[in-house]
Amino acid sequence: MNIRKHSALSVVALALGLPMVAQANSLYHPASNERGYTEHPDHWKSTKTRAEVLAELEAARKDGTLALIQRNAPLPQKATGPAKTRKQVIDEMRNEPAEERRVRLELQRGG
Repeated sequence: MNIRKHSALSVVALALGLPMVAQANSLYHPASNERGYTEHPDHWKSTKTRAEVLAELEAARKDGTLALIQRNAPLPQKATGPAKTRKQVIDEMRNEPAEERRVRLELQRGG
């Protein structure tokens, strides 16, 4: 009985200790303060080289995003493709299958 108790305690201790070991490499660690975490920048390992970071910084300077980031301004949205014309949208609605139209109208009416 005594051996079972000791082995069970060691298994429980191991199970409780493993999550803490897994978090040792992360930037943030849980803490019992108002924020709920502490920051440890020295625990974080970057996958980029210094040259890559400097190249990204120079590219951001050239295209103007660095100035926007420094002012906490929103970054411009990149275009996803050409927008449809009004005629294209109307043609799509006219050629829409009945089932798709029913589903669209249900979504617009809320049920």
